[in-house]
Amino acid sequence: MTSKAFFSHRKPVQFSKTEAPRLMVVVDTEEEFDWSNPPDPNQKSVNSMAHIDRVQSICRNYGIRPCYVIDYPVASQKIGYESLARYAAAGECEIGAHLHPWVNPPVREDITVRNMYPGNLDIELERAKLLKLRNTIESLTGQKPRVYKAGRYGFGPNTANLLAELGFTVDVSVSPPIDHSRDGGPDHSWANSKPFWFGRELLEVPTTGAFVGWAHPLGRTLFSAAQRLRRFKAPGVLARLSAVDRLMLSPEGFTSEEHIRLTRFLINQGVRTFTWSFHSPSVEPGHTDYVKTEADLERFLASFKTYFDFFFNELGGVPTSPLQLRSYLETVQ
Repeated sequence: MTSKAFFSHRKPVQFSKTEAPRLMVVVDTEEEFDWSNPPDPNQKSVNSMAHIDRVQSICRNYGIRPCYVIDYPVASQKIGYESLARYAAAGECEIGAHLHPWVNPPVREDITVRNMYPGNLDIELERAKLLKLRNTIESLTGQKPRVYKAGRYGFGPNTANLLAELGFTVDVSVSPPIDHSRDGGPDHSWANSKPFWFGRELLEVPTTGAFVGWAHPLGRTLFSAAQRLRRFKAPGVLARLSAVDRLMLSPEGFTSEEHIRLTRFLINQGVRTFTWSFHSPSVEPGHTDYVKTEADLERFLASFKTYFDFFFNELGGVPTSPLQLRSYLETVQ
């Protein structure tokens, strides 16, 4: 799956250099499963959702309306959707769709790692799963979801047309600068973090990430070469030399110093929209590699406040959300 060709007709969104940066929070809201093992259709527990208020309360304090892109196990179990439906009814969050094919009916495909990327499914099966997920979410909120994030960032050749057909208007699946092609996923190492229009109907808001460092123009090439020399710790050597470091705006696996360094770098590159993203199981210890202990959880949540204080107080940024951003762009462009 090579994604660049799918977006060959993209039209970049233009922002003024003087415009305040905008921050949104997008949560991959999903079941707890072992990321290191093959997909298991029987892993559908969403018990961590009982603690999602840990995130919601921080966002509320900063005036952020987070977007929870929810998958079928979350949307189909009361413990998964109960709090989110209440937040949505109060106008405190947005609820979008997040397709994990192996736990989303109808399950007619072979359960393989390659088929964890929904864009690899045939068009009829991808449509059927999206329709089931969309309708299940609508039954909870009374509204069709309009924001979509493909599971494992697996936006495929049929996805854009299916999203338009089913009423989605914003996609948040592109994940610069990550290459997922090793096991059949999309290659997003070509992308940057700037939003763009895909066709006339769909706004693409990528996750926030970049190759950072004095050699960043060669970042894709150097990092790819370093990955082939991982046994010699080549990626770490490049980072310590401040040559190339691959950073993401996420509290999972990245430090507050790295969040700030990435943001300052992208601001200088003309980026004005930023997405803070993570996975919902991290709100309870023991479900992800990023939050194994209570101490990890404390650091995880503290990083939200550190970054939000920096973004809103030091940078003079403003909060937004995927749908709020689209509404704003429709008025100015």
